[in-house]
Amino acid sequence: MPTRILPAGADPDAVRSLVTLLSQLPDAEPQPPVGDSTQLVDTLAHLAAESVDELPEVVVVHERIGPVPALELIREVALRFPAVGVILVTTDASPGLFAAAMDSGARGLVALPLSYEELASRVQAVAQWSTGVRRHLGHGADVFGGVGGTVVTVSGAKGGTGATLAAIQLALAAQASGRPTALVDLDLQTGDIASYLDIQFRRSVVDLAAITDISPRVLADAVFRHDTGLVLLLAPAEGERGEEVTDRAARQIVSVLRSRYEVVVVDCGAQLGGAGAAVVEMADTALLVTTPDVISVRAAKRTVRMWDRLQIRKAEETTVVVNRHSRHTEIQPALVQRITGTALARTTVPANFKELQSVVDAGRVHELDGRSSVKQALWALAGELGLVKAGEGGHRGGPGRGTVGFRRRKE
Repeated sequence: MPTRILPAGADPDAVRSLVTLLSQLPDAEPQPPVGDSTQLVDTLAHLAAESVDELPEVVVVHERIGPVPALELIREVALRFPAVGVILVTTDASPGLFAAAMDSGARGLVALPLSYEELASRVQAVAQWSTGVRRHLGHGADVFGGVGGTVVTVSGAKGGTGATLAAIQLALAAQASGRPTALVDLDLQTGDIASYLDIQFRRSVVDLAAITDISPRVLADAVFRHDTGLVLLLAPAEGERGEEVTDRAARQIVSVLRSRYEVVVVDCGAQLGGAGAAVVEMADTALLVTTPDVISVRAAKRTVRMWDRLQIRKAEETTVVVNRHSRHTEIQPALVQRITGTALARTTVPANFKELQSVVDAGRVHELDGRSSVKQALWALAGELGLVKAGEGGHRGGPGRGTVGFRRRKE
């Protein structure tokens, strides 16, 4: 059986040379190369959604891939696709880099300039390892549900649009439907999830930031288990400590969470930092919450354009959610979609703060009455996004407008 090999790199000349050499290997079947980290992860996720057997045995990552650095990308691939063997191609074949690559989950390292014999030997060994892992684990879907959980980020177009409340209710809906769910507060300086749920905590996301290998025990010590069943990873009580959470740390933390939970909801707040940008980039679904007023919609447009300029997220890959919607407002969801150029959630959240005031003031938003129109809308949104098991966990929403939001990988 031929060995399927997926090359990945941003340098066209280097990738062309790599593909040429790979095509000369015996029983090798090079796949069309991918040019960046996002495309690589999306390609693997798409193949895994079809069938685990569709995944390539070997992925060859060139050191100059981006925007996610090569070692961080290898770590994510190893966590999400554990039976895919990754080889790093690099000019630095030092013992230090070799050790770092192995720690990240690579199965081999090949030095540049490429040598046919070295590449052939490494590909063959990694392909045998991958085949052995698949044979040992079997091909059942339950083994490889395996590609990792769904990551949804919730960002505010500006402060006060209701992103945190939306994130909490989406997570509650997923958990209530029977899907193990983690809720992460990545609004590092002004995160309010702990206040909304009236909890006291000692550990936060900062406690994981400096750890290079997050074990299940370390993760369990850092999270807070809420009475609802939600697993919470909270923002630090001291906002200045948020700077300790780098983009690299954020990617690793969310990758570990998605490997252990079916749904990971991340509140990214309204301010863009390196950590939040990294998670929005890697998310399966990125929500941007706005209210139907000129200031918020302009802010949403600015955010979408900034994400696009920074190559974090394309406009069409971002889903806008309209909060505090009313038929009497001049700005309606269809207009928001035209202005921002994004996808638009069919479900809108009604303007009815009176329903929320008592639970917000008490810090008990998880006790919001099931008859609340706001809760029904947000749980319907969870159903629209595929966060709840079919037939459970959500209330049916009314007729919506717009298009279905873009999702980066199939469930």
